[in-house]
Formats: sequence, structure tokens, C-alpha cells
Amino acid sequence: MKRSTLISTAGLLLAAYIAVPLALGGNQYVMSMVVAALVIGGVAMSWALLGNLGGMVSFGHAAFFGVGAYVSALTTVKLDLPVFAAMLLGGAGATIAAVIMLPVLRLRGPYFALAILAYAHIFRILATEWSAVTGGAGGINNIPALPTVFGFDLANKTGAYLVVLTLVVCCAFAYSRIRASHYGIALRAMHDSEDATRVVGVNSTLLKGAMLLVSAFMAGLFGAFNAHYINFLEPDYAFNSLWVTLPIVAAIFGGYRTILGPVLGAVVVYLVDQLIFKSLIPTGHQLVLGVLLVAMIVFSPSGLLPLLHKLVKGKAKEKQHA
Repeated sequence: MKRSTLISTAGLLLAAYIAVPLALGGNQYVMSMVVAALVIGGVAMSWALLGNLGGMVSFGHAAFFGVGAYVSALTTVKLDLPVFAAMLLGGAGATIAAVIMLPVLRLRGPYFALAILAYAHIFRILATEWSAVTGGAGGINNIPALPTVFGFDLANKTGAYLVVLTLVVCCAFAYSRIRASHYGIALRAMHDSEDATRVVGVNSTLLKGAMLLVSAFMAGLFGAFNAHYINFLEPDYAFNSLWVTLPIVAAIFGGYRTILGPVLGAVVVYLVDQLIFKSLIPTGHQLVLGVLLVAMIVFSPSGLLPLLHKLVKGKAKEKQHA
């Protein structure tokens, strides 16, 4: 990694971990919006990883989000497991759910997307009907909150922000390592021609299956965090279609072929919608998001983050010429 890239990355992390809490920590409402945006951004990143590396469009990430939330909530409520250990189990539970979905890898394009969507509905029905374990439609109350660590309460808005930000950073790092590996190169080559990569000995089905499992783990991890953040869970919320549509919009808006583009897209789209458009247009404010998304696709098909990179490089070249 270049020195300039390392410096800029360190600066961004420092600003995210210190400057944002200092600037917004006193405003609990805005801080809660930022936490929600990062949760959406994390799911958007997991969706983009599957699309960018796995070459698969999923309409069923709500299944992974919901399963992760329920596994983490139930293991803490019924088994008194520590919250962070339960969150990891939530990610593992989502991975197991993805294992059940592996047969749909035989499908391609819209057939795969619709099959994954069907699985999401199956898990929602299961969570509703299996009331002896999940609480049914009534949901689960009093889910243990995020713990206190070294005297710092992670259950408050600032603490929750630091936890979800750490999850985003860890997932982004894992994503970058996978993309830079030989497997990542092979996966990206599959975009041009999957048949050609198979000819040279690449097991495309195995690699796509691995990306589905990794993507599911990430989405389940953020679902588990969200369950302990809001302390309540019900099937219609955990498996809501919003956990599919908002991440997809955020990923495309921010640039789904980049690592942090989906997170940036989620922060911009969600905060602008909730803090500006919702107050100006209480009814139908999400229509504006559709207009913004169409405008971004028309003027910068690669997304917001690549557009910002071009603008920064253009200004740097102007300074050099000057």
C-alpha cells in the first residue's frame, strides 16, 4: 500500500473514531441516525461483496440480517451468553443459513435473486410460527444491551457508534484482503467470462459459494448488533424488505464495486433522507431518493466514491500544472 494511501486511511479512521463523537456526541438524535446509517452501510457492503466478487445479485439479504439478529438475541436471552460472543454466533448462524441456500448457486441472474428472496420469506415465516423459541409475532423483549467495557458504556449512542464503526472497519479490511488475494483476482475475472475461468481450472461454483458465506456472515453480524442496539426484535422487523432495498440503493449510489462506496452511500442517502427530505416532505420523502439514485446512475454510473476520487485527482493535477 502506498504511503499516501496509508496516511489518508489513518486520517479518515482518526476522524471517524474521534472527530465524529466529539462533534455529534451531544446530539443523541443525530448520533442515532449515524448508527442506523452505518448498520445499513454494513449490510450494503456485504451485498456489494457478493455482487462485486461473487457476481451475484441478492434480494434476500434480509434473511441473513434477521437470522443473525435472532441467533444473537436468543443466545443471550435464553443461554446468558456474553453479547459480543453472541454477535459472533449471530454471524455464524447467518452463515449456516447461507449453507442451506447453496443449492441455488446452480441458478443465475434473476432466478438466483428470486430464489434467495424466497428463502428470506421462509425464514420470516419460521420466526413467526416457531413461537416456542422465537416468541412468534410478539417478538423478543428485553434483549441484553451492549455491555460496559473498561467503565465505558457501549449501550449509549456514542458507544454503539464506536462498536458499529469497528464492525464496518473489520469487514472492510476483510473485504480488501479477499479482493487483493488470488481468489479475488479469479472472482473478478469471472465477471468477463465465467466459462473461460473454468477452462483454466478455476472452480467458480466453490468460489461463489465462499463469497455467499462471507457475505452472509457480515450481514448477520450487523443484524446481531442491531438486535442488541434496539433491545427488541420481531419477525416483520428483522426480515423486513427494507434491509434489502436500502442497502442496494446505498451500494449503487456510493459505488458497489468499491469497498467503502456502499458505506459512504448509506451515510449520505440515509442521513440526507432522514434529516432533510423527511422534514421537508413528510409524506413520500423517499421518492427523492429514487430521483437521486437515477441522477447518480446517469451522471456517474460507477457511483459517488469513484466520482469523488476523480474530482480529487483532477484538482491535484491542476495544482501540479500550476
